[in-house]
Amino acid sequence: MRLIAPEEIHRWILHEDEDLLVVDKPGDVVCHPSKAGPWSSLVGALREHTGLPTVHLIFRLDRETSGVVVLAKTSAMASRLQTALQRRRIGKRYQAILTGRLSDEVRVDRALGDDVTSPVFVKSTVVPAGEGKEAATVFRPLASSPGGEFTLVDVMLETGRKHQIRAHAHWLGHPVVGDKIYGPDARLYLEFIDTGWTDSLATRLLLSRQALHCAEIDLRPAGIGMVFQASLAPDLRMFCRERAITIVP
Repeated sequence: MRLIAPEEIHRWILHEDEDLLVVDKPGDVVCHPSKAGPWSSLVGALREHTGLPTVHLIFRLDRETSGVVVLAKTSAMASRLQTALQRRRIGKRYQAILTGRLSDEVRVDRALGDDVTSPVFVKSTVVPAGEGKEAATVFRPLASSPGGEFTLVDVMLETGRKHQIRAHAHWLGHPVVGDKIYGPDARLYLEFIDTGWTDSLATRLLLSRQALHCAEIDLRPAGIGMVFQASLAPDLRMFCRERAITIVP
């Protein structure tokens, strides 16, 4: 279990005031509290940092997704932001490294539902029209490796479904690099749970976590005149540099 050191928190903070706390979460930190104590999760550590009994997580990132996380320090701000989120008045922009060359911008407008055929019960998949929940994602290519093996993309969400970016990228035929569930074989996730990270998994997945990063949260549509940004995480920047992919701010 990854434990957070108190001094790390200060390096992660992007903004803090009486109502909001915004951080740049690393890709190996879980958001929700766990039984391993307050320093085992982002929410627990931020409660310790602020001394508040509660900090409100407005939306979560998967443990393996890095980037901007917005928390409210008051119940009034939490209610305001949660209402804005439900009304799709919070802008989100992600960056991801996809497998293969994506040459043109593409909008995926495909409903998502549970993948009942998968050995991993949390997996989502594109389902026929009239089933599941509507989901729309826009992928915009920024730069590819010289041989076209990988593409760095901006990703804009029009909806907020479970694993939406990863499931839509898989459906496109350009899965997110390092994705244990939506990558080459969902059984790799089960292998990881059993064995931890191994050389065999490294060979097949290339990265120890999914190459997905929340680059920007825009609160202006919610009537809060702030935009928060976090540069691509160091491990993803290194992956790009090693493969001659030009990193776009």
